[in-house]
Amino acid sequence: MKIKYSPLVLAVLTAISTHAMAAEKQIQKDESDLEKIVITASPLKRTVLESSTPVSILSGEELDQHQAATLGETLKNVPGVHSSYFGPVASSPIIRGLDGPRIKVVQNGLGASDASRVGPDHQVSTETSTATQIEVLRGPATLLYGSGAIGGVVNVVDNRLPIERQQGITGEVFAQYDNVADSKTTSTDLNAGTGDFAVHIDAYNRNTGDYKIPVPADINEHGGSTKLSNSAIDTHGYNLGAGWITDDTRVAFAYGSMDSEYGLPGEDGVFIKLKQDRYQGVVDWNNLDGFIKSVHWQNAYTDYQHSEIEGTEIGTTFKNESIESRLWAEHSAVYGWHGIMGLHYNKSDFEAIGEEAFTPPTKTDSLAAFLMEEKQTGALLWQLGTRVEQLTHKVNNQFFDELSTDNSISFADEDYTAVSGSAGVVWSINDKHSLAFNYAYSERAPSSSEIFAYGPHIGSGTYEVGGGFNLTNDNGNYSVVQNGQSMNKEVSNNIDATYRYNTDNWNASLSLFQNQVNDYIYEDVSNLVLSDGEFITAQDYQQLQSSGAGSEEETDGLPVVLFAQQDAQLYGFEAQVDWHLNEQWRLDVFSDYTRAKLDKGGNVPRIPPLRVGSSIHYEYGNWHTEVEVTRNSKQDKIAANETTTDGYTMLSAAANYYLNLGNVDMTLYLKADNLTDQEARVHSSYLKDEAPLPGRSVSLGVRARF
Repeated sequence: MKIKYSPLVLAVLTAISTHAMAAEKQIQKDESDLEKIVITASPLKRTVLESSTPVSILSGEELDQHQAATLGETLKNVPGVHSSYFGPVASSPIIRGLDGPRIKVVQNGLGASDASRVGPDHQVSTETSTATQIEVLRGPATLLYGSGAIGGVVNVVDNRLPIERQQGITGEVFAQYDNVADSKTTSTDLNAGTGDFAVHIDAYNRNTGDYKIPVPADINEHGGSTKLSNSAIDTHGYNLGAGWITDDTRVAFAYGSMDSEYGLPGEDGVFIKLKQDRYQGVVDWNNLDGFIKSVHWQNAYTDYQHSEIEGTEIGTTFKNESIESRLWAEHSAVYGWHGIMGLHYNKSDFEAIGEEAFTPPTKTDSLAAFLMEEKQTGALLWQLGTRVEQLTHKVNNQFFDELSTDNSISFADEDYTAVSGSAGVVWSINDKHSLAFNYAYSERAPSSSEIFAYGPHIGSGTYEVGGGFNLTNDNGNYSVVQNGQSMNKEVSNNIDATYRYNTDNWNASLSLFQNQVNDYIYEDVSNLVLSDGEFITAQDYQQLQSSGAGSEEETDGLPVVLFAQQDAQLYGFEAQVDWHLNEQWRLDVFSDYTRAKLDKGGNVPRIPPLRVGSSIHYEYGNWHTEVEVTRNSKQDKIAANETTTDGYTMLSAAANYYLNLGNVDMTLYLKADNLTDQEARVHSSYLKDEAPLPGRSVSLGVRARF
């Protein structure tokens, strides 16, 4: 079941869900509740309605309804957000056509520090079943989170770092079964406290088989298995946290462990085994006297690794050890301007080890200073900010020594200084209408893989060549040579305009954006493929295959892609209308669209198409039912060597039944997705021609809160 609520309706649902008494279960708008959802990703403690940039928040019942095995699939129906969909096993969010290193995924405000920004086959190491809130900041969010967040930020919030004092025990238990993959998911979340001391425990387990598909996996086949082979998941983990909380001070610390094993669709016999240990802590000093009102210090240490295993042999192991620290202080108003100032440090030690490693070990260090200010003048809320960041990539050149016997490849440290700034205003025209405008200038330093990549990336099915190299042609002999030049920073000039309309029965929002990105980094698919360790044209490779002389190597036939730079323009919209017809009926309609073009001609690859959806909800007594239909259009605005994707329509339905058993609020639900068993292929997926979306599915679940 895929529900899409506007931010205003979400606030209402969240308030209601905290009082989920069966006899009182109604979806009604309460004006006083609209200001209650605070964006934790914003240190100025603003709500969705007070943000000059578009923000969506999933929490409470809406988050419950969207639960999926991956972060990308959980968020894929938020307006402006799509999924990279590497099968059901490793899907990341795409925001306004941007993904990879341009989208920052954070856990309680600090980076997830996994390998998901490097490749679409790498799972995001966050868990949504135990999350209390997921925040999506659309557009550049570089001021607090770093130059990499040029496309947006996804902040997964949970209770592992206790925020408030509490007496006694509260929590929830969740269980779900889905027949499309024989999927079984369970989770529990417990919070307890006494006096100033609070503790948190959560745990989760997910086990699925290969999922059912309505057509053969390969788009060119006309018969075969009705399951997507090698798409099973086995994931479990837990988080432990404790905090000491007074009126003026909070000290909290948490440890989290995640283990995941999942197959790579399209690569039979190949699976990934992931392990992450994460330590996170926070210290808050509040209600200080003088110019500084409060000081906050966030820290995280993450030890991550995953191994790609074929049969019983480890092919490649990715490791990332990171330390992140953010120190910031809130100051008193100066000439009406109130805000925060701070420092942000990040150290990452990333390496890939094995025969199929496609990027060298690299240590990345960054240090930044940032400032965010706001001022209220009548009906106008002004918001300003700036950030200066110094970033250094230190590459281990021994990786290239194994590729080039004459030691001709050697990189010095790559240093970048990224400057970003934004200016926005929220105009509260009256109680019903508001307008928000925001301009953001953002600079992004290239990631280490975008510069130094040199090798086969099996997950994406490509042979990657970083921007630090050139492809040369000497009478038909193709080779890769170091170009001796540094890649340029991406420079984004992004404008957002958002209109919001709010009455007792209507909630509507419309966001328009235009993003001009100079020196946009993209994967330029060449006409070359890898064959027996050499680069040849795709035509020559096809002749070898047809003659039976082709190699059976796993890396044979991989298309060669070069990380290139060219100016690009992205523009589009997100729109949503929510209409409360009466106390029982509610209609929700939404649409989003992104157009992405290269300035010298051509299109940016893997851009999601126009999407339109609608859902109708009915509430009566203890029941909540709904039916939803979503149309994804055909995508024929494609890049060179990219194929078109047919449009598809997805139909789903659901029914919830609410029970109040003393101190326990229980929800029983039945969901059905893809009721028409539609063939659906996600254009933004690297596996769109090998991995369609699941077929018709039915799931049963129960959630109990106490």
